[in-house]
Amino acid sequence: MKLNERSVAHYATCDSPADHAGFLRKRVERHHHHAHHHGTSYQRRWFVLKGNLLFYFEERESREPVGLVVLEGCTVELCEAAEEFAFAIRFDDAGARAYVLVADGQAAMEAWVKALSRASFDYMRLVVRELEKQLEEACKSLAACRKSPQRSSSSGRKRHLSNPALQPLQEKPSTLENGYSTWSSGGCVAGGATCTDHDGGQTKPPPLPPRRRSATGSATGSLAPGLPPAMLESPVSPETICFSKLHNWYGQEIAVLRREWQERQKRGHP
Repeated sequence: MKLNERSVAHYATCDSPADHAGFLRKRVERHHHHAHHHGTSYQRRWFVLKGNLLFYFEERESREPVGLVVLEGCTVELCEAAEEFAFAIRFDDAGARAYVLVADGQAAMEAWVKALSRASFDYMRLVVRELEKQLEEACKSLAACRKSPQRSSSSGRKRHLSNPALQPLQEKPSTLENGYSTWSSGGCVAGGATCTDHDGGQTKPPPLPPRRRSATGSATGSLAPGLPPAMLESPVSPETICFSKLHNWYGQEIAVLRREWQERQKRGHP
């Protein structure tokens, strides 16, 4: 691979952010031809990782790098060495030079190994391939959901109506006992509140307040006079359960009954 030295040197020292940087000791092999043996020494260098290029400088303030390692076709692994916290960059080509580096501590070594292992384009291709696979699966799942919206909504409604606590309340009382409107035995009361029937020993919901009858009221009673026409029909439909509407609907009737009671108190007729 041919690299333009001037462009590479400029890239090493430009203001572009580095992926990782720090001091490492680089092992240097020294051969002695006359003594037929070689020695090992370590040089402390300032390393800067940008993309898949690993630069190293003599000092942190140096203007130009003294070396460059292209991190393609290589593996980063821990190695056994006389120095602690050592790791190596080994290339797949036979006879290629291996770079043995030593960090200052365990945390620094792990950070460098992770950063260097993720620097190559081969690693980025694997990441992009995995992300594309996840995106494809997500698109398929979204398309399947869009094809069957009615099915999902109907199943959601079935779950909604299967909950007894969410069933619509009975709109009208079915019987009258001692001037009080009560619910039939098959009705339900929100919250599960019940009272005991001393005659039959069975439990019934608590009685509602008495309804005032008008001149044209039927045997089952009617709403108190003076109520607005909007109150003649319950706002609660079999398909909609809205507590606020139900509360307001009953609250208007109670307000009318309370005003009538206050007027009777003022006239001296309890």
